[in-house]
Amino acid sequence: MNRIELMAPAGNFESLQAALDNGTDSVYFGVEQFNMRARASINFALDDLEEISRRCKEKDVRTYLTLNTIIYDHDLSIVKTLVKSAKEADITAVIAMDQAVIAIAREFDMEVHISTQINITNIETVKFYAMFADTMVLSRELSLRQVKKITEQIKKEQIKGPSGRLVEVEIFGHGALCMAVSGKCYMSLHAYNSSANRGACKQNCRKKYTVIDQDTGVEMELDNEYIMSPKDLCTIDFLDEVIDAGIKVLKIEGRGRAPEYVAKVISCYRAAIDSIANGTYDKEKVISWMQQLEKVYNRGFWNGYYLGQRLGEWSKGSGSHATQKKVYLGKGLHYYPKAKIGEFKIDAYDLEIGDAVLITGSTTGAKEFMLNEMLVNDQKLDKAKKGDSVTIPLDFRIRTSDKLYKIVEHKVEA
Repeated sequence: MNRIELMAPAGNFESLQAALDNGTDSVYFGVEQFNMRARASINFALDDLEEISRRCKEKDVRTYLTLNTIIYDHDLSIVKTLVKSAKEADITAVIAMDQAVIAIAREFDMEVHISTQINITNIETVKFYAMFADTMVLSRELSLRQVKKITEQIKKEQIKGPSGRLVEVEIFGHGALCMAVSGKCYMSLHAYNSSANRGACKQNCRKKYTVIDQDTGVEMELDNEYIMSPKDLCTIDFLDEVIDAGIKVLKIEGRGRAPEYVAKVISCYRAAIDSIANGTYDKEKVISWMQQLEKVYNRGFWNGYYLGQRLGEWSKGSGSHATQKKVYLGKGLHYYPKAKIGEFKIDAYDLEIGDAVLITGSTTGAKEFMLNEMLVNDQKLDKAKKGDSVTIPLDFRIRTSDKLYKIVEHKVEA
């Protein structure tokens, strides 16, 4: 069975660390404004590149800088600065859509990955971009049969990129989908003068609309009110077929999502990929992984176009369908390394023994566990309230910027 690379999204250091802690093989991230999540996520600053590179090298994880928006003439000098800085920080590759970015990356001898925004749907397009890139992110609208035909042709014709190795195929495996072909949408631009293709999507497709016949004034009756908001892609229940299609990289969408989302999704897909490799992938495990994935942000799941559906499946609401949500409790105060104890100040709500808790931070990532023991104001109690100081046994260091949450069940509206 083909061993694939699992790629995680990182919108900030919390998500980056969550990805590293849960077994990702690579991470992709944006810096400043030139990426498709420039508005949706926090994004890194130019000065963060060296720290990103350092953390990832410690785990032997590849790093991909996304520069996949439309670029204008006045942007070129900034793009050159970003690519030059990425090269100096030893970032692995640049994900690009605009030909100017591709050319600049090659000028600095940076490995290039072709973004899904190029909309690669056939082998001839792969051949063309093989002159500049080693990895191709295929269009999201292809079926697995079409993907497999492309990967087979790459091997048959020995299509190689600038590195001299066979071109690798990457596809999206999980996360949000856009109603537009491979994400190239203009709805936000027309409605708000805020271009999705410049990383500033307002996501107005996720809202509820009423469709009216202008001639008669009659409102159309729709089976689904959110007809422009597709469900999230999920491939974990047919991941063996995805791998059999010959892909080399499975990309998880979600640079605008919380660190616990990254932790949960990456841990599930890591386990699934490993189980396929060792022959233990089965229906029972898939059911368990699906239950875990449903706990974090999602708009409901479907399998995209990979299995040949003609039409999309649409979300039943504008928000998340997650079966759990986090409730903020407080911040870290101190960590006692010898005793391995973390101290927190409770700023809101109650905390009780038996609660599921989550701790997030730029170096902590996202750590979730059941609370079995704590001291409240130096006393062994079962419940802490607002204003209390609590100490919890932890096998990882916390910082004063770390946040403490409890995880509660969330009822999804039908």
